[in-house]
Amino acid sequence: MTTQTPDAPPVAASVQASAPRPSPHLVVDLATVRARYAELRAALPEARIYYAVKANPEPAVLAALAGAGSGFDVASPGEISQVLGLGAPPELLCYANPVRKPAEVAAAAGAGVRLFVTDSAEDVDVLAAAAPGASVMVRLAVDEAGAATPFGGKFGCSPAEAVSLLRRALALGLDVAGLSFHVGSQQVRPVAWAHAIGTAAQVAAGFGAPIRLLDLGGGFPVPYRDAVPALAEYATTIRTAVRQHFPHRPPALAVEPGRFLVAEAGVLHACVVRVSRRHDGRRWVYADVGRYGGLAETEGEAIGYRLATEHDGGPEAPAVLAGPTCDGDDVLYRDVSLPVALRAGDTIRFLAAGAYCASYASVGFNGLPPLPVHCVDTGAGTSGSMR
Repeated sequence: MTTQTPDAPPVAASVQASAPRPSPHLVVDLATVRARYAELRAALPEARIYYAVKANPEPAVLAALAGAGSGFDVASPGEISQVLGLGAPPELLCYANPVRKPAEVAAAAGAGVRLFVTDSAEDVDVLAAAAPGASVMVRLAVDEAGAATPFGGKFGCSPAEAVSLLRRALALGLDVAGLSFHVGSQQVRPVAWAHAIGTAAQVAAGFGAPIRLLDLGGGFPVPYRDAVPALAEYATTIRTAVRQHFPHRPPALAVEPGRFLVAEAGVLHACVVRVSRRHDGRRWVYADVGRYGGLAETEGEAIGYRLATEHDGGPEAPAVLAGPTCDGDDVLYRDVSLPVALRAGDTIRFLAAGAYCASYASVGFNGLPPLPVHCVDTGAGTSGSMR
């Protein structure tokens, strides 16, 4: 099995070093974003790519992907307006969040969006009324074992329910495009896609008519602290499963990557606020960024960011790494090895932090501002504005 390893720096050394700016802040390299898009395009040339805007909605990131030819997986009228405002045509948008109000569906349809994902009879009825004739994909609930952040049953439906929804959509005058699924974020088991494709084929057979489009969702992983299977292995597994389960009339494919395209493009620059030996006998390191400043995915230590400091290479010892707020849950890692020399004022960098940090950062918890984001382009020698 070939793997992607976390050994190499995720972005150019200049981005890791960053220019002096107030701490904390996130730097995103657009050249890395474009490179990851090109890598995915080469691995799955037969698949439409809809970038999951929620992963990093920075305008410069969206513009770079739009310029590369990407479509967009949007989850709200706000994301739709943002992407259309950058000049992306509405036919390149997929409204993939099935939890929405009738007015939001109507607004999307009014803006020209015609492709929707659904997973309930209630939503199918809303689509038929608010976006008549729209194209729909029914989302399947599939096995998410192996994902760092599964959806926990919030989305998708059973195969039997999916057949019923396809028939309901057809009866209500909607254009039945096909099926979709998502095997969970940071999915390290390529076979998860093979199993889900097999389920989709069973639903298509039960529906009794070919499906035009199969949306494979996102979930392609990046190497944080641990190696992950290489993208080529996922592509081979997907291609083999499609040939096996759809031997006669294979559907067109789509993917909805988020993390894979932007995670390794980002470095979150922070600093140490305090280092203390606490009453529990442990060394606590407090940073000026935490769960509410963009590191929400450290909940349950689901995502283990690689850490870099100016003392790397020296002696290390166990520590608890915590954020700056007064919330007791604002603890990132309860058992992490950090340099012994680490002191207040030292820099600490979270590598491969380009996904979800910018979008998960709170607005004003404990009076702290949103995480500033600065986009640079090491491929062009230019930088974008910081918010």
